[in-house]
Amino acid sequence: MKKTALSFALVVTMFSCNSVKNINTSSVTEAATLLSSLSSNSTVQQISTLFNLLDSNEDEAISKTEAIGSVAENFGVLDTDSNSSLNLTELTGLLNLLK
Repeated sequence: MKKTALSFALVVTMFSCNSVKNINTSSVTEAATLLSSLSSNSTVQQISTLFNLLDSNEDEAISKTEAIGSVAENFGVLDTDSNSSLNLTELTGLLNLLK
């Protein structure tokens, strides 16, 4: 329940920001829901789905402005090549953080 409330709060906060007007709201909501359900038993397929939901401009990378929740909180750790964006391989590192 706590994760759901936090996810909802995150989505509400994002929608109140002027810088996210071009983001597909249903994708952000789906991403927040998926992110809150991830656990140490999650699969690479779930991370791939999350990646596609977060990559709002479809440039095959997640920027800091596209990241939400634990992805945003751990962006620096996940960004192993320090290029200020996450590719799918780097996002898969989120699975290791859940263990």
